[in-house]
Amino acid sequence: MNNSILLVDDESNVLSALKRALFDEPLEIASVTSAEEALEIMQKQHFKVVVSDERMIGMQGSEFLSQVKEHYPHTVRIMLTGHATLEAAMKAVNEGEIYRFFSKPWNDHELKFAIRSAIEKFDLEAENRRLLDTVKQQSLEIKVLEKRYPGITRVEKDSQGTFVLTDISEDEIKNMLSECEDEAKY
Repeated sequence: MNNSILLVDDESNVLSALKRALFDEPLEIASVTSAEEALEIMQKQHFKVVVSDERMIGMQGSEFLSQVKEHYPHTVRIMLTGHATLEAAMKAVNEGEIYRFFSKPWNDHELKFAIRSAIEKFDLEAENRRLLDTVKQQSLEIKVLEKRYPGITRVEKDSQGTFVLTDISEDEIKNMLSECEDEAKY
């Protein structure tokens, strides 16, 4: 997934200003003029970051970002508002788990930094999920091996640190080698 972001504001001049501010950033920018349009496009395309206005015709930004959180929990959410009230900020943060909150007019440098940080957050969390899946898979594989070959995951050492090997009969060794050879064929 590229560094794709979605801008949502019912004022086209604000969308144009945001695009100008982000022009030199390595981003794939999509923009829409309503929360409803945003939800529709998000069904077809994945975004790392969504930047939304609070006061829009139809669905409010806080309600929209709450739905984004519910349906696309990994997407990082940023709120813009021209009417910054403590109530609106608290609602947005509590319901939509907003990453950052900006008042209009925004500082271009701060907005760029926030979007870069949001993309980095998205990427790090995606990598963490991938690594967690790998660890879970490896853990499952270890359990299967332990069930098949009891004791294979436990290594005993004596007081001097030397590995202690349990006695294995020749028949057991032949059976294990045979199984390994059979698996190597496939």
